[in-house]
Amino acid sequence: MSVLTAHKILIASAVAMFLGYGIWEFLRYSGPGGIGALLRGSLSVAAAVGLGVYLQTLFRRGGWTERVRGSSIPRR
Repeated sequence: MSVLTAHKILIASAVAMFLGYGIWEFLRYSGPGGIGALLRGSLSVAAAVGLGVYLQTLFRRGGWTERVRGSSIPRR
């Protein structure tokens, strides 16, 4: 498994965890969580969206391979 594949797996699992936590906080909003739960849920969903956009960019571009191929870094 390449580092890029592992990175994609970790980012995808982070998106799922942020979404799950956000939904959980939204469900707690009417109960003891109050306005804090609404704020935490909103921030969590926003983080999930941001990471989701980043993950789509990785899949569309194929990772960092384009940047590495054109760089002046010597290969061993």
